[in-house]
Amino acid sequence: MAVRSGGVAGETAGRERPGAGGVDRLKADSVGLVGVVFMALATAAPITAMTGNLPIIVGQGNGAGAPAAYIVATVVLTVFSVGYVAMARHITAAGAFYGYVSHGLGRVAGMASGLLAVLAYVVTEAAALGFFAYSLRGLVRSQLGVDVGWGWYALFGAAVIGVMGWFDLHLTARVLGVALVLEIGVLSAVSLAVLLSGGGPDGLAAGTLNPLNALKGVGSSGTSAAGLGLFFAFWSWVGFESTAMYGEESRDPKRVVPRATLISVIGVGLLYVFVSWMIVSGNGVERAVAVAGGAVPGKDGNSLFFDQLAAHLGAWAVKVFQWLVVTGSFACAMAFHQCAARYLYAIGREGLLHPALGRTHPRHGSPHVASVTQSVIAVGLVAGFLAAGMDPYAHLYTLLALLGTMAILVVQTLCSFAVVGYFHVRGRHPETAHWFRTLAAPLAGGVAMAGVVVLLVLNRDAAAGEAAHTLLFRLIPYLVIGVFAGGIGLALAVRRWRPGLYARIGRVVLEDAVER
Repeated sequence: MAVRSGGVAGETAGRERPGAGGVDRLKADSVGLVGVVFMALATAAPITAMTGNLPIIVGQGNGAGAPAAYIVATVVLTVFSVGYVAMARHITAAGAFYGYVSHGLGRVAGMASGLLAVLAYVVTEAAALGFFAYSLRGLVRSQLGVDVGWGWYALFGAAVIGVMGWFDLHLTARVLGVALVLEIGVLSAVSLAVLLSGGGPDGLAAGTLNPLNALKGVGSSGTSAAGLGLFFAFWSWVGFESTAMYGEESRDPKRVVPRATLISVIGVGLLYVFVSWMIVSGNGVERAVAVAGGAVPGKDGNSLFFDQLAAHLGAWAVKVFQWLVVTGSFACAMAFHQCAARYLYAIGREGLLHPALGRTHPRHGSPHVASVTQSVIAVGLVAGFLAAGMDPYAHLYTLLALLGTMAILVVQTLCSFAVVGYFHVRGRHPETAHWFRTLAAPLAGGVAMAGVVVLLVLNRDAAAGEAAHTLLFRLIPYLVIGVFAGGIGLALAVRRWRPGLYARIGRVVLEDAVER
């Protein structure tokens, strides 16, 4: 490890190595390119994104233009990733956004962004556990005739994830790899079946791919519906940026992290566009909108997938698909657990949170203390919703996912501008600075991500559904603002009273990533 300054070139705040400054290292070479991609894709949870978000986009958002909405989101996020990977080639740290914003916009903004990212990943694991519990309870009840309270399923999931977090990342990557291959396989299978059969009543409905349709909404709501659809399209990627968190544990991070990020963004985008196109085509344009909008008796959003699975692959495929929704949501919760643990670890090892969080397991090299801490927080959140008699999907999943998404989108926006600050304002690495990669693309990405935040704010009532009437829903914007302001206050207090600690903010990085 090394601690270095992010000021003008040549400044150095000193260096620390494991055992020589109390900075513990995560286990190096735990995962390769494929493993990092699996970790990132697991947070995006393709099967959960498709079954959860696509019906909303089709029924309440862009209608048959859902594939176009995914095309727009793919382009915007790819542009965002151009600057993100440029930073990743020079800064390798478990804190990812925390480190990037610290180096590009300064330590105060970095501390605020770091705490906001912690909030995002901490609550999103609990949100994913809610969806897992909801899906598993319904599945066991319908297929096995056994009904157990959702809280037991959520606690079971949290316990298994907590045990996995104790070991090195290689084990988690293997488990997530199996789950992802299966869920992507079944999504691809049903989509290919529709393609090979020539589509549905309207053929392959190529018009749904026209990017202009992303600006159109269903019904009379028009622009507002289009905004809702675009927001849910972007929501389907939340977590892809986690690739940078595994740099310290990956092989050759300067190559692995940039490649894994672009593969995750573009690969997921192509999958979403293809699957949404085939599902809309297979059902027929008008029928797809009607089914997703609840206008067809006995049908709901899941029917968009179930009907095509049954028609092209058989009833057995529907049952397999239902189980894969469960494993996909579990994989999502596990991946966000790893993200949260690494953020707690990254800030903890710099002494800005309890230093015990910065310890790594002597044998497995995992952030075991931070992992256990995250498990306790996740269980506490689940227990709170359970005690309040709330629903695991309508309340636990929806509210915490909205909170986490709003927080991480704000941090992504700041990260885009941090790229410009790092390469062009602070003048770091002039050999990497480029008018498009580190200036135009990050600026465009930052403005676009800020636009997504606005879409979320404008459409948060529709996104929350019945949970929009709860106190927590009304508090979401204030929680995000409060945590960000708290981070600013903490950084300013540390700068005033503990300047040595202030100098460490966002500066613990992997030794081979020190600027040369």
